[in-house]
Amino acid sequence: MGSLEGLTAIVIGGHSGFGEAISRTYAAQGAKVVIGGRRLPEVTAMADEVGGIGMRCDITSDDDVAGIVAHAVEATGRLDIFVNCAGFQESTPISDLTPEKLHAMHDVQLAGAMYCLRHAGNAMRDLGNGGSFISISSLTAQNPARGLAAYASAKAGLEYASKIAAVEYGEYGVRFNCIAASLIETPMTAQHFTSGPAIQALTEATPLGYMGASQDIANAALFFASDLGSFVTGQTLCVDGGASLTMLPSPQMYADVGRRWMEAQEQNSSS
Repeated sequence: MGSLEGLTAIVIGGHSGFGEAISRTYAAQGAKVVIGGRRLPEVTAMADEVGGIGMRCDITSDDDVAGIVAHAVEATGRLDIFVNCAGFQESTPISDLTPEKLHAMHDVQLAGAMYCLRHAGNAMRDLGNGGSFISISSLTAQNPARGLAAYASAKAGLEYASKIAAVEYGEYGVRFNCIAASLIETPMTAQHFTSGPAIQALTEATPLGYMGASQDIANAALFFASDLGSFVTGQTLCVDGGASLTMLPSPQMYADVGRRWMEAQEQNSSS
């Protein structure tokens, strides 16, 4: 306990899903957590719960990102950790990928993420104490799947940009790493967990044989933020139960699981 005592952490999207778990974990480890997000009432409510600071921040606005970094430094005198959990995903095949749909996802996942890299990296460099920047990526950047060209390409671009940031800021002691998460139930992904066959297909595609939780992502984020990860930079850690070693479920796999699911249901009802 207390591995982040006295440190300041900004968590974008720290009021929900992975971000909420990270905010709570960091606060429990002694960090002062500054939570940023577009929905200010939810942001401030979570900040109050963890004894932190809440601030509206839309990462598609370069000014908003600069503002939350400046506010964190002004309010606490330091910036040691920055976690970008902001995400937006809308499954769309390339044939239907209009400029509006493409920009909506890339503005958050790539352009906004780059604003965060720049402002947080510069602040940590100028403060002179080093720091840790953590981006939440996705298993889809590792394993291709239908309908995810915009989302996954942005995440893959973010992972590569993080490697470049690790090189450019390394001499200042600022580390950049990514966590590639498998499909884990959060408010953003809840629709995927309403179907028993879908959950079964995902579980069967995971070598460990069970689905992960937001706390698994928070544990990885704690490793990267603490001294335990002090010699790790420019890396992407897959927190996925081994799912990146196989493949994401295909429509055929979902159909097969659905057929087996119905057969099992019929068998149970007749017995």
